[in-house]
Amino acid sequence: MGHSAAVWDYRAAIEVTTDWNGIQQVVLRNPQGASARVSLHGGHVMSWKNDQGEELLFTSSKFGNCGSPEQHGFARNRIWAVDENPPALHPNDVQGKSFIDLILKPSAEDLKCWPHSFEFRLRVSLASDGSLTLISRITSVNGKPFSFSFAYHTYLSISDISEVRIEGLETLDYLDNLSQRERCTEQGDALTFESEVDRAYLSCPSAIAVIDHEKKRTFVIRKEGLPDVVVWNPWDKKSKSMLDFGDDEYKQMLCVDGAVIERPITLRPGEEWTGRLELSVVPSSFCSDHLDLPRTYF
Repeated sequence: MGHSAAVWDYRAAIEVTTDWNGIQQVVLRNPQGASARVSLHGGHVMSWKNDQGEELLFTSSKFGNCGSPEQHGFARNRIWAVDENPPALHPNDVQGKSFIDLILKPSAEDLKCWPHSFEFRLRVSLASDGSLTLISRITSVNGKPFSFSFAYHTYLSISDISEVRIEGLETLDYLDNLSQRERCTEQGDALTFESEVDRAYLSCPSAIAVIDHEKKRTFVIRKEGLPDVVVWNPWDKKSKSMLDFGDDEYKQMLCVDGAVIERPITLRPGEEWTGRLELSVVPSSFCSDHLDLPRTYF
C-alpha cells in the first residue's frame, strides 16, 4: 500500500460533476476504491464511501426540503469556489491523498448582515486507507476583531441508534440543549441512546470512538483546534416535526461533531484559526483504550 500511495496521482483521482441544480460537486477517490463527494454549495461533504462502496455518512431522504437555511451557519448556505492557489499545508496533509481546496469570501450582501471581512479555506482529503480529513482555516482579513463558534455537522450512518455507543466522553461536562443549556456531567462509562439527545461536551480529548455493534465497526474521530464535541439525535417526536428529516430516519443517524462551542474563537486582523477533523473506520474490536496512541499529524 505504501508503494501505491507514493505513485498515486491525486489529480487523476478528482472528478468534477454537477448536481440537478447545476451546482458543481467534486468526487475524490483513492486507489482502493473509497470515495468522497463534496458540493460547492456550503462546502458540504455529501458522501463518504469505503472501498466496498458502502455509504458512511447519513443524508436524509428529505434533504433539500425547506428547513431553516441559516440553522447551521451562513457558510453552509453559500456557494464556495475551488481554491486554485491555497497556502501550503504540512506534507502529511498532501502525500498519498486525493484532495480538493475550497474557499469562501463574504459577498457584499454577507457584509451587510455580518460586517467582517474573512477568508474561509477548506481542504477535504481522502487518504489511501479511506480516512476522510477536513481542514478549515479562517483568516481575519481586515477591520475589527470578530468572534465565531464552529461545527462541521458530521452525520454518521449507523445500523440502529439502539446499537451504538460513544466512548471517550466519560466524566466530561456538557451543555444540555434540551434543558436550556444546563451544565451537567456525563455519568456513564459510555454514552448510549434511549431518547432525544442534543448536547455539547466540553474540553474533550483529541479522539473519541463511535461503536456500532450491529455493523461491527467503529468510527474514530480525531480532532485538533476543536475542543468540544456536539452529540445529537432527534429521536422520534422531533423527527416527525422536521421538514427536512424522515419520520424514522433518526434510527440510522448520529451526529458526532468536533466543534468550538464554549469559548468562541476571536481573530484580530491578520490572524488565522485552523481546525482539523479526521474520520476513519476500524473493526469493532476497537475500544477507547486505543485512542491515546501518540499521533502528531493526521
